Amino acid sequence: MIVSLLSRALMMSTPLLYGSIAEVIAERTGMMVTAIEGIFLMGAWGGFVGTYLTGSAFIGILMAMATGTMTAAIYGIVCIFLKQHQVVTGTAINILAAGFCTYFQRVLFGIPTSPLKIDPLSQIAIPVLSKIPVIGPIFFYQNSLTYLVYFIIPLSYFLLFRTSIGLIIRSTGENPEAVDVAGINVNGVRFVVVLLAGVMGGVAGAFYSVGYLGMFTTNMIGGRGWIAFAICFLGNWNPKGAVIGTVVFGFTEAIAIYMQSIGGGSYFPNELFIALPYILTIVLTVCRKNFNVPAKLGVAYSKEN
Repeated sequence: MIVSLLSRALMMSTPLLYGSIAEVIAERTGMMVTAIEGIFLMGAWGGFVGTYLTGSAFIGILMAMATGTMTAAIYGIVCIFLKQHQVVTGTAINILAAGFCTYFQRVLFGIPTSPLKIDPLSQIAIPVLSKIPVIGPIFFYQNSLTYLVYFIIPLSYFLLFRTSIGLIIRSTGENPEAVDVAGINVNGVRFVVVLLAGVMGGVAGAFYSVGYLGMFTTNMIGGRGWIAFAICFLGNWNPKGAVIGTVVFGFTEAIAIYMQSIGGGSYFPNELFIALPYILTIVLTVCRKNFNVPAKLGVAYSKEN
């Protein structure tokens, strides 16, 4: 049972890892991608539609990346180039995304009598490694999106702290004037990382529709984009911290799903188990005392003449 629970915890951590690492990179440049919930939802919708219409999960994930990037581009244009408030803009885009998905889902498919289904991504057993006791079934019997995130985790850390690109990203959020003086386009850097957040957020959303449930509903994200956003804060804007926080949340969500599946609702309300990850978010946010906040987080940059 423990092995199964841990395997599910890793699976449920996957989309949060995509979202929180993307948020870490973006916020290091000063951009709070508060549209992350809408990006997740657009990715879930795009992934489902692409897969349902073509029968190819690969095309579905590509469409999820496209819809996530489109949503992030709107956010980036409004906040970076039009200098609008990041939180207000993100909230508006999240509402817009919900309405967009609801409307076009009905335009494309009407109101079906039963939920439309696609085949979710299958779990892939890695030869030899999947046979290792305990570790094998947990880490090496997952779907392709989970395997991909194994590479993204060390790559994101290496990018941020071991490359000149990472230095530019971090400097853009700490001292954009110095970056500008060095001849680097601050707003260009910010826009590129927001688009990257859109790509990764789109994949995260597609995980729910294409990689896990095999269906789409407009409430399927259920605030998980905001959890990924919170994990960035709790992880102190570092991919290592994001990984730790994500695994904790994934484990909590796996426990909630397990308790519901065994009928834990006969002892406690099912709503309590559903709320566990969100309760944990609030508790950990309150308990966290020190934050290494990027100096210019949420501050629009205007080049001085």
